[in-house]
Amino acid sequence: MATYIAVSALSHEGLVRQHNEDSLTVGPWTLCATVTGNPQTLLFPLGPPCVVAVADGLGGHPGGEVASALVARRLAADGAGLDSEEAVREELQDCNRAVYAAAAGEPELAAMGTTVAGLVLLPGRAVSFNVGDSRVYQVAPDGLHRVSVDDSPPLPPGRRTTSVVTQTLGGSLGLTFVEPHVRAAPLAAGDRYLVCSDGLTDPVPEEELAALLARPHDGSDRADGRAAFELWKAAIAAGGPDNITLALVRIGE
Repeated sequence: MATYIAVSALSHEGLVRQHNEDSLTVGPWTLCATVTGNPQTLLFPLGPPCVVAVADGLGGHPGGEVASALVARRLAADGAGLDSEEAVREELQDCNRAVYAAAAGEPELAAMGTTVAGLVLLPGRAVSFNVGDSRVYQVAPDGLHRVSVDDSPPLPPGRRTTSVVTQTLGGSLGLTFVEPHVRAAPLAAGDRYLVCSDGLTDPVPEEELAALLARPHDGSDRADGRAAFELWKAAIAAGGPDNITLALVRIGE
């Protein structure tokens, strides 16, 4: 039986922010600075490179939603060519330059920036990537395994979160070089991943996310959508302090 990719995703402004500055890429499909009232599930064949990514526009800077949308749309347009770790690194460097180029000569967009985190799904391989503090997790039988690397300073004892990011796409007045975190891992039927902005992971501890994702799952698209909804609901119950964007990825057959 042919192997496929199922992605259940949503994006929401949360309970505090007035606007959604997150953007989402799922294959050739993007959702930019827009709110979805319920999870959308999309299916793709596992074959050509398929990108699933979340970009979180920097709050406190002008143009966060512009930066996140630019990166999401570039990843969607270029995704079919991202067939290696090196291609992903080059794409993220190109995205970084594109954010700075878009801000040049536009005072209202000065220092706009975004984080990004995601996966490129290939037959037998998943290439994960991130710049900033949006995250990628593998959902395993023994819990969540974080495969992204937060670009944040070390936390003092007792602190679980920080709003400080040490590396973003764009985000300063002059072009700054970035070193994306990129790694490849084997991919097989049944594998599950979570890609999300910090609007999910800041208010909801990893242990709670893991418990929600460990609930019985029958491998159906409906179960994926329900799990995505439960994650969103947990962030809202915790106060929804930021934009919440997440994508649950499952490899089915």
